[in-house]
Amino acid sequence: MSGLPRDHERHARTVLPAYGRDPDTPLRLLSVSENAIYLVDDPDPMVLRVHRPGYHSPAAIRSELSWMTALREQTTVATPRALRTVDGRDVVAAQPDGSRGSPVYVDAVTFIPGCTAEEQPDAVGFEDLGRITAVMHRHVQSWSPPAGFTRFRWDIDTTIGAHPRWGSWRHAAGLTPRDIDVVERAAAAVTARLIEFGYAPNKFGLIHGDLRMANLMIDPADPDAPITVIDFDDSGWSWYLADLGAVVSFIEHTPLAESIIADWLCGYREVCELPQADLEMVPTFVMLRRLMLTGWIASHPDADAAITYRDGYPEGTVQLAHRYLGDRNWLRDAVFSTRV
Repeated sequence: MSGLPRDHERHARTVLPAYGRDPDTPLRLLSVSENAIYLVDDPDPMVLRVHRPGYHSPAAIRSELSWMTALREQTTVATPRALRTVDGRDVVAAQPDGSRGSPVYVDAVTFIPGCTAEEQPDAVGFEDLGRITAVMHRHVQSWSPPAGFTRFRWDIDTTIGAHPRWGSWRHAAGLTPRDIDVVERAAAAVTARLIEFGYAPNKFGLIHGDLRMANLMIDPADPDAPITVIDFDDSGWSWYLADLGAVVSFIEHTPLAESIIADWLCGYREVCELPQADLEMVPTFVMLRRLMLTGWIASHPDADAAITYRDGYPEGTVQLAHRYLGDRNWLRDAVFSTRV
């Protein structure tokens, strides 16, 4: 599992008085992944995030919230508002009576009414998501982070290299020696192309890291409500195009992914230019994301998304590895659409 304490609801309840709420206020579990997300279900609802121990330091959580706030205040990107405790803290160390070990960190943001775009996929176009992502990337390139800003890196070493933060694809269940050989060759090709692509500032910067439809909030009851970007927990330093790989998470091998990529690129390029060399790298970033998620599912078997997608996912990764290695036209029509 992700490493969350089994009694994460008790940790959430422990911090409620710090936010001026009764400890018996109704809580509704919204999701479990790296963190446990709770809705504080009272007349003034808010969202609590109980962090996985050891994943982020308080400084890293504050850094994430600072970028989320800067986007909200300095761009057209809508994000939740970070909430402070009654005494002004933005991160709370929760340690219920009788619990052992290190404290678990909790933070809070405003509740966004509506539903995720994943629940109503026709309500948000992927061109819109491309434009939103481009605004975020453009903001980062001119933004000066506050003193003490710290987020981890999603580079080769921490994605598919020696120290994969989400776990290694090699631990996926059901892979045969022949499967492992094919995926190993695909991972080596991804690594070589990323090394050649490099880490120049126009290619590599602060990204959201998980910009899929599940992390966009919409309000079908209010057509004027903006799309709100949520869940910056995986934000960190990486290649900007890794955000595109995240858009097709779990469906990288399907025909739908090609349509999504074409739409996303169309919207993105209305705001930011993408050179030919960057466009040529799109299949590599899609394959990179697939390898990362294969490892994530193996190391997070109890997470909501892992339960949803785990059946057949490693086998699909093998099929995609074959295609990445052998089909030079894979995604080409989507990437080089003439609409822009």
